Amino acid sequence: MQLASVVGTVVATQKDPHLAGRTLLLIQPSTPHGEPTGRALVAVDAVGAGVGERVFYVRGREASYPFLPVEVPTDAAIVGIVDHATVERVGSSTP
Repeated sequence: MQLASVVGTVVATQKDPHLAGRTLLLIQPSTPHGEPTGRALVAVDAVGAGVGERVFYVRGREASYPFLPVEVPTDAAIVGIVDHATVERVGSSTP
């Protein structure tokens, strides 16, 4: 799973019938510290996320699993909303 921020919505009037009723969101992958990394991509939302929320997503074959038994044609799916994240520095020592 990877972290991202939802930065927009996607409206498609023509799409595969298996995507009917599914929300498409534009997400910006991010580091654990919340800094943008890489290019934005479109993901199918499986959890009801909205613009401005931090989410985690999966890519590849696993992206279609949240929608089984329907075979949704996607290679990115939002599978969770991040409520809180704590990032600790690796290798730091305290006196």
